[in-house]
Amino acid sequence: MPLPATEHLHPDAPGLDTRPLGEVATLLLEGQLAALQAVRPALDAIAQAARLMAETLRNGGTLSYVAAGSSGLMALADAAELGGTFGIPADRIRFSMAGGVPVTATMPGDTEDDSTAAQAAAAETRPGDLVIALSASGSTPYPLAYVAAAREKGARVVAIANNPDTPLLQAADVAICLATPPEVISGSTRLGAGTAQKTALNIASTLMGIELGHVHDGMMVNLVADNEKLRGRAAGIVSRIAGVPEETALACLDRSGGAVKPAVLLAAGHSETEATQALAATHGRIRDALSDLQTRKTN
Repeated sequence: MPLPATEHLHPDAPGLDTRPLGEVATLLLEGQLAALQAVRPALDAIAQAARLMAETLRNGGTLSYVAAGSSGLMALADAAELGGTFGIPADRIRFSMAGGVPVTATMPGDTEDDSTAAQAAAAETRPGDLVIALSASGSTPYPLAYVAAAREKGARVVAIANNPDTPLLQAADVAICLATPPEVISGSTRLGAGTAQKTALNIASTLMGIELGHVHDGMMVNLVADNEKLRGRAAGIVSRIAGVPEETALACLDRSGGAVKPAVLLAAGHSETEATQALAATHGRIRDALSDLQTRKTN
């Protein structure tokens, strides 16, 4: 069986360890940039994945991230940020990594072959859920077994892999192939492949947030302001959108329990009842809510 592309030897690999470190650093950076280029042909598939993610959350489903090794760390970084960035409730996100999330500097490799553990992890999957599965090779047993078990329960699947025509991509509703070139350190997919995976996840989850109405003019309007820095950011967002001083914005945030969207409508001069009703009617989209409320006021 031919080696997958992620295991090929990089053209600059011979003698790599004999070169000055500064020269090797340049090669590593060029490897990262080349890996990023592999994301561009996959943008349409990434947008499809984002629409599925938004649809899943809108309809009460759960996003289940699943992976092993370096791909698992990329998935964890994305999953863990959805709450703070877009206000996605923790109970709407699951994360399953082969062997569990490492709490020390040890990340055993044998766990990625544990199909039984993957099937057990997928037991809570329900129809209407969406699995986001990652594997650089596209053939890692853990995510493959999880996907198979989840599909039997009626879940849909988004798959991200760095080798084309692989089992994981073939099992997906939306297949995102990031055909990254050989790693500068052969097979070390924490390098280029990992960079491409994290970039694809960044784009997909951000598009999801936009689709859900959680972004307004490039601002995170559904963020969870649970520290002073984020409270200041939330006040700045309310102030910019509503055109009010930050003191007014802070007072409206207090009235809304820290929620940015209703605070914007309160700062624009609307009542709490009006804000609640307008956001419900427009599926949480501030621009539409402000327009609707202005239309009602002028009619």
